[in-house]
Amino acid sequence: MQVALIGYGEVGRILAEDLRAGGMPVSAYDVKLASDHGQPIREHAAAHDVVLATTHALAAHGVDLVISAVTASQAVAVAEAVAPGLKKGAFFLDFNSASPGAKIRAAGIVNAAGGRYVEGAVMTTLPPYRIKVPLLLGGPDAAALWPRINELGFASRVVSEKLGVASATKMCRSVMIKGLEAMVIEAFTTARHYGVEDAVIASLYETFPGIDWEKQGAYLFQRVIEHGRRRSEEVREVAVTVKEAGLTPWSAAGTAERQAWAADLADAGLFGTKGTKAFARSADWRIEADRILAHLQPALDASK
Repeated sequence: MQVALIGYGEVGRILAEDLRAGGMPVSAYDVKLASDHGQPIREHAAAHDVVLATTHALAAHGVDLVISAVTASQAVAVAEAVAPGLKKGAFFLDFNSASPGAKIRAAGIVNAAGGRYVEGAVMTTLPPYRIKVPLLLGGPDAAALWPRINELGFASRVVSEKLGVASATKMCRSVMIKGLEAMVIEAFTTARHYGVEDAVIASLYETFPGIDWEKQGAYLFQRVIEHGRRRSEEVREVAVTVKEAGLTPWSAAGTAERQAWAADLADAGLFGTKGTKAFARSADWRIEADRILAHLQPALDASK
């Protein structure tokens, strides 16, 4: 199979590495290629013999499988941009964390162009699993794609012929998982301010003894600081999913705001060098909480 990757961030690079290791021809496109952030993309692609294209459609031209792995808000726009380059019968695997409604709209665009749209829902953090991350497939063409991509190294399974089922599964999970990340940032940092963090964590251990809250706290702080921008966009799609079910997405909306807030701090260099999002990968989440509190202190003093 010839594969085109649309989006060459963390997910795209991992997939490129594993697909190329398996001998698959890979092309790719990322909108950052035209910006100052394009050089790392070019260097990585050259190191792994990935052919870079100058547009979405050119990356997809003539290939058997297009994998869209961009930010959640761009899922439909990417389908529109890729459509002119799709060959008849090519698969379009939508890896994006978008709402069921967005997936259905993207499917309409791809299928109208002669492609075969398959929604994909990545069910956990990709890096530890790499290409074998648990992946749910959905849509009328999911069963046809499933054996072919598993031969490439994926660990996918078909959950439904109906579009939206796979993405709804992921979105509902994200209400909990991304919400927990935001709650840990908020609860632990506030507890640190009042000097009650040890008592709070002891109480959490008692209520949820199966979780190492010190270790989990450090991990969740790191994930939000490093990936808060992408997560905030995903959770906005989660909120749309909740709205599509008729509920007001109070939890999802708040989570999106907290994730974006952390991303803003990271972009400003609070956790490391400005622009790099480098930060202390410490086993103690208190390091990051103290940085947040020090940042907030002037405004707190001014309000008194």
